[in-house]
Amino acid sequence: MSQRHVVVLDHGSGNVHSAVRALERVGATVELTADRQRALDAHGLLLPGVGNFHACVRGMRAADAPRIIDVRLSGGRPVLGVCVGMQALFDSSTEPSGTTEEGLAEWPGVVERLEAPVVPHMGWTEVDVPRGSSLFAGVESERFYFVHSYAVRSWTLPEPTGHFAAVAPKVTTATHGDRFVAAVENGPLSATQFHPEKSGEAGLHLLENWVRSL
Repeated sequence: MSQRHVVVLDHGSGNVHSAVRALERVGATVELTADRQRALDAHGLLLPGVGNFHACVRGMRAADAPRIIDVRLSGGRPVLGVCVGMQALFDSSTEPSGTTEEGLAEWPGVVERLEAPVVPHMGWTEVDVPRGSSLFAGVESERFYFVHSYAVRSWTLPEPTGHFAAVAPKVTTATHGDRFVAAVENGPLSATQFHPEKSGEAGLHLLENWVRSL
């Protein structure tokens, strides 16, 4: 496999250098940049996100992330969202803030506070991976590292039928108090609620799967 070029979109999310290093470890050439053309031209785009949903989404909009993602997806160019970078791909969030902040609306759904005895959810958790997952191939039974208080607690996109059933999104779930969406694979658009770059060898294997698919 020739070396793949991955852009980690720099939208002011905080310390994303661990993601850069993890992608480099699995063989990608990685660039941390907010440059629109570089983000469009890369083999893969990673959309990071940590902290507050509202601040992250506003940073993404300032970096023209909605347009970049739409153009990439229209051409079948892969995008991977991580943590709040995944949450931002849904319609909106109920995370407390002075104003309501809409998400990027690539998928229907609302990011809600977890209903669990202990929040935030912080630590290693097993995931329930659907059959045929490419992202989790070889690490279906592993644990991954989560740090979050909010998540999408129900997947509301209707299941395609007939000829389109073969390309139905693959939704991975996890449980902390109640079930929530832990990852999605939907054609060129994928995302994880957990941090693969902080998930040891299992996370590196998952990132390698994604890089190899570019």
